[in-house]
Amino acid sequence: MARAPLLQLSDISLTFGGNPVFDGLSLVVQPGDRVALVGRNGSGKSTLMKVMAGLVEPDQGTRVVPPGVSVGYMEQDPDMEGFATLGEYAASALGEGEEYRVEMVAEGLKFTPDTPVATASGGERRRAALAKLLAEAPELMLLDEPTNHLDIQAIEWLEAELKNTRTAFVLISHDRAFLRALTRATLWIDRGEVRRRESGFDGFEDWRETTWAEEDEARHKLDRKIKAEAKWAVEGISARRKRNQGRVRALAVLRDERSSQIRRQGTAALELETTTTSGKRVIEAKGLEKTFGDKQIVTGFDLRILRGDRVAFVGPNGVGKTTLLKMLTGEVAPDHGTVTLGTNLDVAVFDQSRAQLDPKATLWENLTGDPLMRVSGASDQVMVRGTPKHVVAYLKDFLFDERQARAPVKSLSGGEKARLLLAKLMAKPSNLLILDEPTNDLDVETLDLLQDILGDFDGTVLLVSHDRDFIDRIATATVAMEGNGRATVYPGGWSDYAAQRTVAAALIDREGPAPRPKSEPAPEAPRPKSAGLSFTERKRLDELPGIMERLEAEIAKLTEFLAAPELYTKEPAKFRKATEALTERQEALHTAETEWLYLAERA
Repeated sequence: MARAPLLQLSDISLTFGGNPVFDGLSLVVQPGDRVALVGRNGSGKSTLMKVMAGLVEPDQGTRVVPPGVSVGYMEQDPDMEGFATLGEYAASALGEGEEYRVEMVAEGLKFTPDTPVATASGGERRRAALAKLLAEAPELMLLDEPTNHLDIQAIEWLEAELKNTRTAFVLISHDRAFLRALTRATLWIDRGEVRRRESGFDGFEDWRETTWAEEDEARHKLDRKIKAEAKWAVEGISARRKRNQGRVRALAVLRDERSSQIRRQGTAALELETTTTSGKRVIEAKGLEKTFGDKQIVTGFDLRILRGDRVAFVGPNGVGKTTLLKMLTGEVAPDHGTVTLGTNLDVAVFDQSRAQLDPKATLWENLTGDPLMRVSGASDQVMVRGTPKHVVAYLKDFLFDERQARAPVKSLSGGEKARLLLAKLMAKPSNLLILDEPTNDLDVETLDLLQDILGDFDGTVLLVSHDRDFIDRIATATVAMEGNGRATVYPGGWSDYAAQRTVAAALIDREGPAPRPKSEPAPEAPRPKSAGLSFTERKRLDELPGIMERLEAEIAKLTEFLAAPELYTKEPAKFRKATEALTERQEALHTAETEWLYLAERA
């Protein structure tokens, strides 16, 4: 027997400021649904979610929630007035004796329930709002950007919770990895229309491109038909005036249909320009140590960054990623160690706090008031990569319309603030980009474009992000900050780092490396032809595959042993010996592989 829907919207119409957001929108959410709600920044995703939650009344249409069904909504800016602590707010809808539910989710989300509301940061307040929703466990959860302000460990915890829940949910997120892992259906908002596809986010982009291609083809056919009918009207109407008035009226209908079609919004005109080429060595850090109070940021940290590198910094919130970035750029001095900056560096910074934007000033004033963008004697122009440009024209490149130019920054959504900050950053040539949480609130299309321009950027990029997919797409190296001063450099992006952290088996006892277990013999490969090799070389060629297999097994075991979170702090001697052993075996493997390739090619 089919179960009743949890939520049903029928013929919803809504207008803000004279502009229709939705017109005749209908949708249904069923028990067990796991839905991605996607669309451009400003397309109405958050507004639709508030309509679904019953927080925004539509101009027309109906919202139906069956009796006994509870719908929970994660507020972006929760009202905590009247609550002393975050925990008190998070438990406000729970019954007596159920406060433990908040404690359970608070640990995973990494927020302290005892934190006073008066001193809580925006990120802590949002984590409390998410904890409140998870603790209440409604039949339908509406989650608007739940991963913002969460570090990767907390995101992975939330991902596991949502995978295991039986609760239906609708999810807005810019985090591709999060969406791919959790969703089974997709709602796509595009120019006020909502389309549903019974498949998760993984195939969304192909679906979107196919839909747009079909739309372009239909528009092209309509244009050709209008052109042909208009030609007939001009050339033949005088001879058949009475008989063909119906055809003239049909032409008018075609023109009305064409004019009523809403054009797709273009993509932001993101562009980066490098200044003079920096030196080959951009930053070299040796023996960095930094402590704040009793908190150790890094100890004995070395890093060399060369021109063109893309280095990602990952780790829990509060571990010191931004502080390390500031040490590497000379903004904060280390307690010990040295940082040497390369030559000809022009630095551009995207800060996660958006501190470069004045929330009370207009978009116009934020651009023209920047000393590096100001054009002398022209209050309506800004300097864009060395060329004056009208401020409204430049804002339109970043998808802002003329009315928004005179609106205060505080009226913008999170994604719009991120786009405005990118507009400021990209107006000035640079060769070293510092990107501290650039992906928060950006839509998928803008993230794609940002990724592409970073790929073409000739300079160097230092990136702090909790977006695993974005790190994988951008980073050539990852610095993992794991607390207690430990920071380790891994080649590749997030997936490469995660793989190296979870390789199997340990190979160290109390005094050092334990006796190595004998590995299974490698299957015997066909003997290569050995013409041109001496007897000793032929014997060595036969031995090398087994040697390489043994070294690979030992490297895997040592890597997992070193992945233990508390090894460095509790047993530093073992950690040091294991690191030395790992380096030795990696070098031996490289030598063996090179020797085998040389002999095999000769054979």
